[in-house]
Amino acid sequence: MRRALAVMAGKATGNLSRLTGRGGGTTFPGDVARALDPQVLRKLTSDLKGGTVLITGTNGKTTTARLVAALLEGLPARVVANRAGANLIYGATAAAVARAGLNGRLDAEWAVFEIDEATLPKAVEETRPKAVLVGNLFRDQLDRYGELELLAMTIERALEAMPAGGQAVLNADDPRVGQIGLSLSRPPLWYGIEDPGVAVGELPHAADARTCPRCGAALEFAAVYVGHDGDYRCPNGDFARPRPDLAATDVRLEGLDRIQLTAAGTRLGVALGGLYNAYNLMAAFALGRALGLKPDYMAERLKHVEAAFGRQERFEARGRRFTMMLAKNPTGFNEILRESIRLAGGRHYLVGLNDRLADGRDVSWIWDVDFEVLKDQAAVVVPSGDRAYDMAVRLKYAAVAAARPPEPDLGRALDELIEAMPEGADGFLLCTYTAMLDLRGLLVRRGWLRPYWAT
Repeated sequence: MRRALAVMAGKATGNLSRLTGRGGGTTFPGDVARALDPQVLRKLTSDLKGGTVLITGTNGKTTTARLVAALLEGLPARVVANRAGANLIYGATAAAVARAGLNGRLDAEWAVFEIDEATLPKAVEETRPKAVLVGNLFRDQLDRYGELELLAMTIERALEAMPAGGQAVLNADDPRVGQIGLSLSRPPLWYGIEDPGVAVGELPHAADARTCPRCGAALEFAAVYVGHDGDYRCPNGDFARPRPDLAATDVRLEGLDRIQLTAAGTRLGVALGGLYNAYNLMAAFALGRALGLKPDYMAERLKHVEAAFGRQERFEARGRRFTMMLAKNPTGFNEILRESIRLAGGRHYLVGLNDRLADGRDVSWIWDVDFEVLKDQAAVVVPSGDRAYDMAVRLKYAAVAAARPPEPDLGRALDELIEAMPEGADGFLLCTYTAMLDLRGLLVRRGWLRPYWAT
C-alpha cells in the first residue's frame, strides 16, 4: 500500500509539472515518491524481469544509455529509462514511478539508468544491477566532486558492492578508470579503441590523468584519442592500460553524420559524429555483450538510433541548419570544438555559458578550453548565457576576432547568430547543461524542436 501511494503521488506530481509548464516531471516526482516511501526504487526495480543496467562517468552517459535502451527494446523488451538525463537517484526514481502502474508495480523487463558518478553507490545499493558501465573520468564541477582520485574511490566502492553475478564494464583507455578496474576483486569486461589512424599526436594541455596512480611518474602515451583516453603506460612498469576484451578498429568518421568501426569481427555504425561517440558506441556494444546480446543483432539495432536531446541534436530554422552540442567541462568542450571544425568545417557559433548548480559555480575551467582553434576558423561567435561576459573575455584572450559583444539573453543571441549567417549555412550551438536546457526550451516555444521528455 505504501509503495502504491508513493507511485500515485509521484505520477500526480509529474503530470502537474508538465501541465503547468514547470518542467518535464523528470526529478521532482522522485522526490515526492521517496518522501512517502524511501524504498520505492528498490521495490520497483525488484519487479524487473531482466534487471537494471547503470551507466556512469563524466561524459557520454545520456548517449550511451540511449544506445543501450535501444538494444534492449529490440529484443523486444519494455525498458524503463531516465531518458531526459536526470541522473541523480531522484531522477531514476521518477523514471521508474512514471512507468509503474497505479497498483505500484513495475511491469517491465529492464531498467537503463544513467547515474551521476557520486550517486553510483546509492544506485547500486538500491537497484542491484546486472551490469555497471564506467565510461570515463574527466575533471568536471570541482566545487561539487573534488579531484578525480576521490571520484575513482567512490566508484570503486560501488563496483565492489555489486551483487554476485553483476558485471562491471570499463573503458580500458582511461587511466583513472583503469586504476579502478585493476583494483577490483572481480575482473571487469574491458573495452577500448585500437586504431592509431584516428589518434592525435600528444595529450592536450587540459588533460587530467597524466601521472601513474601508483608511483606518480608521468604516463607515456603511444596513442591519444579523446582527452587523456588512449594507450598509456608507466615508464617505471608500475601501471599500464589493461588489454581490452573488446577493441574498436578501422574507425571511420563520416563528418558529424556517422561513425563506423569494427569490434569482435562485427562492423558497427551509428548516426552520430565525433571520435568521442566512438567510445559511446563501443560502451553500448560492450554492455550488450555483457548482457548476452548477439553482435549481428546489435549492429542492426544501433544503426537506426538517433542523437539524444541536446547532444548533436539537429534542426532547421529560417533557411539555416543548426547542431546543438552539450559542452560541460574542458575535455568535452575541446572535443566538440575540434570535431565541429575538423569534421563539419564549422564557422558560425553560439557559445552559452551558465554557472548554476547543475553546471558548477566555478567557470574558471573555460581557460583550459582551446578556443584558440576558432581564431582563424570562425566567421562569427556569439557569447551568451549567465556568464556571457566571462566567455567574451576568454574569446578576447584567444584572439578570436569573429567574437561578437556578449549577449546574455540566449534568444537574442540566437537571433543575432541567425542574422550573421548566410542562408543555407550551418550553425553550432555549444552550451553548458542549463544553458542547453534554456536554449532548448526557447526552441520548443518557437516550434523548432519537441519537448525533451517527448523525444
